[in-house]
Amino acid sequence: MSLLRDKFFSRRDLLKLGAVGTLSAVGANFLLPKSNAAAQSKDDLRAQTIAHAQHALQGPCNCEMSTANLLAADEMNPTKFLTTFDYGVVSQLADGRTVREYEIIGEDKEIKVAGGVKFNAWTYNGFVPGPTLRATEGDIVRVKFINKGSHPHSIHFHGIHPANMDGLESVPSGSSFTYEFTAEPFGLHLYHCHTMPLKRHIHKGLYGTFIVDPKIPRAPATELVMVMNGFDLDQDAENEFYTVNGVAFWFNEHPIELRVNERVRIYLVNITEFDPINSLHLHANLFYYYPTGTNPTPRDYTDTVALGQGERGILEFQYKTPGRYMFHAHQSEFAELGWMGFFNVKAADV
Repeated sequence: MSLLRDKFFSRRDLLKLGAVGTLSAVGANFLLPKSNAAAQSKDDLRAQTIAHAQHALQGPCNCEMSTANLLAADEMNPTKFLTTFDYGVVSQLADGRTVREYEIIGEDKEIKVAGGVKFNAWTYNGFVPGPTLRATEGDIVRVKFINKGSHPHSIHFHGIHPANMDGLESVPSGSSFTYEFTAEPFGLHLYHCHTMPLKRHIHKGLYGTFIVDPKIPRAPATELVMVMNGFDLDQDAENEFYTVNGVAFWFNEHPIELRVNERVRIYLVNITEFDPINSLHLHANLFYYYPTGTNPTPRDYTDTVALGQGERGILEFQYKTPGRYMFHAHQSEFAELGWMGFFNVKAADV
């Protein structure tokens, strides 16, 4: 057992505290342990997490740990991330093919993953997850990767491409490399660093979503990107927080606004490190599920899907009645440690 583990807690120890009862107001923000720094108090983190979990079923949290004002204007907003797509700088070749050029910068950055909880991340473009890249099947994709981080990094894209574009060769700090390939097949893919030790480079934050649209567009829908991940704060190979799009409990305190009979399409990606499976469960509804999004016919009509790391799929559904509907991981531990949220469904004419 590591010194950090002895000094602080295990996530399962933290969950046992849920039976203690209602907590009084909790102290102000604190900084979680780094490799060379101590936490203010393990009790602060325990109290904060339990307080968030208790408020999760009661509606938006009004306590000191609220994430309502957590992020500055230049930081990642999980709600904004839902619908932010990078289509690249577009040009045309003489043969009519579309070229999309993107720039991704690798950099070290301290990010906030819950109210007052900070994490020393390795990022693509300063955020965790990295930007959602989007192209159409057959487009030429050029991604210039500039590594300004303190370690060698790379970008490995899921999908079909030449071997020399596979991201297995690391780009040294201070250097750059341009990945170029044809976007194929259509579907929902992802990208991540493939530098060893792989688990460290992924869990530190080097991952993102890559959507390749079919040439014949999918039916119109409200499209949302959800990236399931976790954060190991004390470097003991166990996650202390679980999130969708980078901040624990965010969608509990900031429900996603929908309308009755609105078609919703979720691009769901699992990149959680240190746990073999993550999942999404939709309350009071079912969804059509398209694994990897590469087949226009859904495989399932269900309310829960479980994904291993790197798996992804498209969910499509509608709500028939207004109300506040929960969604969360169906690993209860993950939900209690941050991976839960709500859809706020309003009448169509409101």
